[in-house]
Amino acid sequence: METTFESRSEVLLEEKRIKNRFFNLTVPIGRFLFSLIFIISGFNHFTSGSVSYADSMGLPLADFLVPISGLMAIVGGLSLLIGLHAKAGGILLLLFLVPVTLIMHNFWRTQDPIEAQMQLIHFLKNTALIGGIILIIFFGGGPFSLDNRKKK
Repeated sequence: METTFESRSEVLLEEKRIKNRFFNLTVPIGRFLFSLIFIISGFNHFTSGSVSYADSMGLPLADFLVPISGLMAIVGGLSLLIGLHAKAGGILLLLFLVPVTLIMHNFWRTQDPIEAQMQLIHFLKNTALIGGIILIIFFGGGPFSLDNRKKK
């Protein structure tokens, strides 16, 4: 009877290990997917179209600030992707995203209802991203991150 109990315990332990491995793998996948929007869109900030759009939205020094924000998005996104200084990368993305959300997606100032709806969607998307960034700032890069590897 005792052997049955021990073998059942071992089976439960092995099941727990397998489950932990699976859930640990979800973190780098999540970091990858989350970082893509910043890395890909960051490169777009170096185009004349992005600078012109920001200028038309009333952003002062758009020629200077738009490429800087693109650099912030790319560096912050890469930091999250590989999990190196993920908390600092999250702070960088937060510093990028809060002003962008408030200045570029101010749906409350738009007169055209269709444009206001589009800006509301972008505003809410960015607030969701800000929520994710706050979690990363709190918890860090997690398993399979370079930050986690340095700790060991």
